Amino acid sequence: MSYLGKVRPTVALTSSDIEDNAVTSSKIIDDAVTADKVANAINTSIAANTAKVTNATHTGDVTGATALTIATDAVDIAMLSATGTADATTFLRGDNSWQVAGSSTFETITLDGTVESSPAEGDIWYASGKFYLGTSQAVGGVWATGGNLSTGRVMGGGFGTQNAATYGGGYTTGYVTTTEEYDGTTWSSGGAMSTARSLAAPGGTQVAGFIAAGRDSGYLATTEEYNGTAWSSGGSVSTARGYLAGAGTQTAGLCMGGWLGSDSNETEEYDGSSWSSGGNLATARHGLAGCGTQTAALSMSGNVSGDVAQNMTEEYDGTSWSAGGNVILGRWYLSAAGTQSAAINFGAGSPNNTTEEYDGSAWSAAGNLVTGTYGQGGAGTLAAGLGIGGASELVTTQEYTSPGNLSYDELFSVSGGL
Repeated sequence: MSYLGKVRPTVALTSSDIEDNAVTSSKIIDDAVTADKVANAINTSIAANTAKVTNATHTGDVTGATALTIATDAVDIAMLSATGTADATTFLRGDNSWQVAGSSTFETITLDGTVESSPAEGDIWYASGKFYLGTSQAVGGVWATGGNLSTGRVMGGGFGTQNAATYGGGYTTGYVTTTEEYDGTTWSSGGAMSTARSLAAPGGTQVAGFIAAGRDSGYLATTEEYNGTAWSSGGSVSTARGYLAGAGTQTAGLCMGGWLGSDSNETEEYDGSSWSSGGNLATARHGLAGCGTQTAALSMSGNVSGDVAQNMTEEYDGTSWSAGGNVILGRWYLSAAGTQSAAINFGAGSPNNTTEEYDGSAWSAAGNLVTGTYGQGGAGTLAAGLGIGGASELVTTQEYTSPGNLSYDELFSVSGGL
């Protein structure tokens, strides 16, 4: 019979006395149901699960049923949490960041804890377990071989940058109109010049350059301007001559020195339409080299009558020339690139592999040309220069790389001491 109220039953309850779903968990005292009261099948399943040491077998990039294994090559770059950009120029550093490989830029910590990106003379800084002292010692650059010209020649006009240069005219078995363009790797054909010439004054960029004067069978006064595709006529120089040097841009150009039966000290300035007289060189000469801008140019070395090599450097301020630091080795038919305060000269007659760097005051020795020659086209900067062709009708392109004055001495390492 059913039990109701607070009076205990006089007979034991059976399952038939309990209504379906009448016993809930709240009616059972904690820990009142023991294992021997649970169905044997349930106990068996619990015991089996407790003893289990394997999982379902995994397949794909993660495999295994006990210890799991990540498949080879399963983790790719996209799955990494590293900062920065992953590409062909970077590597993954120990601090989980992508950094440019081979960078000459310093990013170090000075002793006062500040970031030093451009160490100067006297600075002391820490990087990768070592302490360094900034010095004033210049670090000379080095030359490497670039892509070959399609047509080897000497005494052509070079202008532009290391990755975007033009080489026009020159001499092979005769004077040529050939123009080629460089992209930092290979040369391709450009528009032919109107007049075959060599030993001229070049300047400008690959898409806005000029070549003035020079010589073919005689001395030329004409100027041609290049737009990256074709040449067109510009204004003529006042004095036809060859063996001169050039600098500046298509709309602010400069030519200086040269030969017209005797040495010239004449300087002329270009405004994109016409040439006008500038301040004369202190020393008339030919076979010299030039670089820089119309208002901050360099002319260096060269030859005077009797084949006497000159070692002077002259600096132009847009009005007059003044003495700069002498080159180490006086020579002629050399080439140059850069600015008035950061320039290189290279090569010369004989031939010669000499290279020198200028800091605005003095010249210092730098890495030799891979192939010694003379009469190269010069282009680019001190940091990234270009020497094109040369004697004897070379197809060779030579590329210059200079770290500049980011020089230093290692003081001591954390592990090794002084």
